[in-house]
Parts: sequence; C-alpha cells; structure tokens
Amino acid sequence: MKYLKLLSISLLFFMATSFNSKPIKVIFFGDSITQAGVREGGYITLMQEDLKTKGMTDQYELIGAGIGGNKIYDLYLRMEDDVLSKNPDVVVLFVGVNDVWHKASHGTGTDADKFEKFYQAVIQKLQKQNIKVLLCTPAAIGEKIDHSNEQDGDINHYSNIIRKLADDNNCDLIDLRKDFLAYNLKNNPENKDRGILTRDRVHLNDIGNRFVADKMWSAVIK
Repeated sequence: MKYLKLLSISLLFFMATSFNSKPIKVIFFGDSITQAGVREGGYITLMQEDLKTKGMTDQYELIGAGIGGNKIYDLYLRMEDDVLSKNPDVVVLFVGVNDVWHKASHGTGTDADKFEKFYQAVIQKLQKQNIKVLLCTPAAIGEKIDHSNEQDGDINHYSNIIRKLADDNNCDLIDLRKDFLAYNLKNNPENKDRGILTRDRVHLNDIGNRFVADKMWSAVIK
C-alpha cells in the first residue's frame, strides 16, 4: 500500500511537471533576410512547419525579429524591446550583410572595428540574461565562385570576426558563409552571381530558404 501511494505521488508529480513545461523560445534576430523568414516559404516558417510535421510544436516557439536594412548597431539599439522583453531562451544573431553591402550600395556600412565592438556588446547583454546565443556568418553578397563578387573580401573579413567572437564567447556558430560557398562550388558551374541560393545576390530564394532552414534546424533544435 505504501509503495502504491509513493508511486501515485511520483506519477502526479511527473504529470504536473510535464504539463507545465514551457516550450523553448527561440528568437531569430537580424535584418531583412530574417524579416522575410517569417513569410510564406521563409526559413523560419519552414522550420515551424517541420516542427509540426515532427510533432514538436509544443517543444519550441520560433520568433522572427528581423528589420530590413538593419546593421549590428541597430540590433544593439532595439535589443531591449524586440528581444529581452520577450524573455527568450535562445537568440540566433544573423546580421552583417548590410554592414558590408551598404558600403557600396548606400555609402554607409559599418567599419570592422565598430562592427566587432557592437557585436560583442550584443552578445554580452544577452549572455548576462542567461540566454544561449548562436552566431551566424553573413551568407553572401553575390554567388560567383571565382572570388569576383565585389565585396567578397569584406564579407569574408566580417565572417572571420564573427567566428572569432563565437570562440571568444563560447557561442555556437552557424557558418552560413562557409556553407554557401561550398554549395555554390557544387551547384553554380556557370559562375552566376544570383539564382542559386539567392534571388538578388543577397536575399534567399526558395532553395536558399530551405537550405538555411536545414542549417538552422541542425544548430537550434536539439
């Protein structure tokens, strides 16, 4: 009788903790690539569909927090309202394209030293709230495979900064720059500047969204 009573109490405790468990809240924090990620066919939407297919929708809550044109200092300035106020468990930082791209397209951008300092400040502020932080390298500004994209040098340099920050801050890295280069080497024999994983050299096409969704899934969903 005593054994049955203990078993019943244990079972009730297990049921209570199971039903009260909250899903892991993941925020994807970035620019227009992430802003588009929550639309139909976007990489975040695809991940949500994958969760549903696998019966895991109660385990993860995926939130997009992307704004077009954002650079690293924009993320720093809106972090309180768009991220910290939502109490996430995980934040995926996916930024850097505009910091490089806008140097040529708008005459602005972000100098490398300022990029590193703002990026470090974002990481520190998130980690102080015990949030797990994952870093992504910027994927592409042009898909040519012969190193003739105008800003290949800069995007590689900024990607190296992010890789170093990941090491220095013990953050997981989603190396989309490396992954995109490898994919294009195999799938872009005509050396096109777009149309493989992007629609305009930067923003993802359908194949690119699926590709990024799979890479994010491998890093985020445990």
